[in-house]
Amino acid sequence: MRKINEILAVAILSLLAVLVAAVGMRLYATHVVNREIETELKQQEEVLSRNREAHDRVQEMRQEIEALSGDREKLGQFLEEIRMDDEAAVPAVAMMGFDTSGMSGNRELPEETPGVSENGTDTLADSTVSENGTSVSENNVVSGKAPDVSDNTTSVSDNMISVSDNATNMSDNVTDVSGNDTISGNMSSVSGNDTISGNVTSVSGNDAESGNVTSLSGNDTVSGNASGVSGNDTVSDNTFCVSDNMTISVNRMSVSENDTVSGNAASVSGNGTISGNMLDLLLKIEMVYPEITLVERRQIRSSQEETLLVNWEDQACLEEQGVDFSGKKIACLGDSITAAANLEGEEGYLTYAYPSILKELLGAEEVYNLGIGGSSIGRYWSDAFVERYTQIPVDTDIIIVMGGTNDGFCLSEKEFGSLAERKPWTFCGDLDELMRGLKENYPDADIFFVTPLPNILQDYLMRERIYLLPQKNLSDVILTLSAAYDFQVIDLYNSNILDSHDADIVADYMPDGVHANKAGYRILAEHIAAELVRNYERLSVDE
Repeated sequence: MRKINEILAVAILSLLAVLVAAVGMRLYATHVVNREIETELKQQEEVLSRNREAHDRVQEMRQEIEALSGDREKLGQFLEEIRMDDEAAVPAVAMMGFDTSGMSGNRELPEETPGVSENGTDTLADSTVSENGTSVSENNVVSGKAPDVSDNTTSVSDNMISVSDNATNMSDNVTDVSGNDTISGNMSSVSGNDTISGNVTSVSGNDAESGNVTSLSGNDTVSGNASGVSGNDTVSDNTFCVSDNMTISVNRMSVSENDTVSGNAASVSGNGTISGNMLDLLLKIEMVYPEITLVERRQIRSSQEETLLVNWEDQACLEEQGVDFSGKKIACLGDSITAAANLEGEEGYLTYAYPSILKELLGAEEVYNLGIGGSSIGRYWSDAFVERYTQIPVDTDIIIVMGGTNDGFCLSEKEFGSLAERKPWTFCGDLDELMRGLKENYPDADIFFVTPLPNILQDYLMRERIYLLPQKNLSDVILTLSAAYDFQVIDLYNSNILDSHDADIVADYMPDGVHANKAGYRILAEHIAAELVRNYERLSVDE
């Protein structure tokens, strides 16, 4: 009996030892987990604290830019300085393994080619002439000039002829480019003149003519001018832009006897009087925007030129659109740009927000504005989209998600994360969770993601906080995940419109470098509305 009791005692002690060990291990595991949670919470608080400081600095930067927005010359110098600093910082960032593409607002120069380049005025027959500038400015009279480039076998490209700020007139000038195999990428800019009349631009008998720009802006009178494009095999992607002139009359754009005429646009906006212009053909020509990057678009034209051109196209699309939105409910999830920041001091300012204008333009039944100033897509800042998307009404037909600007002011490589892991509390992980949640909770809604507008404040902040990533990284992830979830994308980032790296855009549309004024918000609304129309028109054709 005693032996049995001893055996029982040993067994009991053994069980107690095992129990104590198990409890100890459980307590230790709990301690480790709690310590990890505490460490994670501490790190998150440090990130939030760092991001609060960054956003406070952004507010100061907005005020600096807004103070300069009334002086284009000083503003341009200021923005150029930021771009140069940003460009100089690219090698250092690249060494840390960051994606540096798309960081700078500067135009990239093409590779040097044989011939004459970057000279004031030069001519070399039968070779390539590129990146040349002929400038005639602040003259009283410029007349009877006849530059002639003809019968060349290779190309005449990327040349700029600038005639500006002339007091009286430019008359009877002839530019003749004929009998060439290729004419492309040329820009003729005539601006700031009292009178421009009797000028002829003739481009004829060429195999190909493409990517040329004629810009007439800021003139009191533009009249009696003729642009003739005839007898060419291909005429494509050319732009004739006339804007902000007092009077435009009896001007002719002739496009005749060509095999192909495509992708051309005439933009006439902000003028006092427009009469007798032959734009009927151009109104029938549909603009075609290839899938190219922001850097590539900047090489073609400035953001101001792009914005005016795209807005003209958007307005034409909306005037002719045949899509019925009258029974549709649209929800706009966004940040301060959706909430019409900059206009809060005005009574009824939300009527100027892009969702309100969207309702007006499309005739939708309802448009919900779910924009909150300062909010981000991810959880490392305030009012994260991923935590409030369920506020979207369940009967919504169309969901538009526009964000990423505030995320850009926060993201180091760690907070950015990766598409391979998609961890919570990273941009990649939280964006993926947001898209998955929208897909599951709103299966009948058409979902559109909008990439953020490129803004100078990102570059300004990056030169002080080298851990930040370029905006392009965010845009690329939005494009990639949207394709994975079969969502439509309105790609503002690569569109080159309303880009505050351009001083004219800041002065006219975005006074603080990131938020629009009334005119800017309307341009944004018209573009989003037109993109919706184009999407549904494509769908109807496919069906």
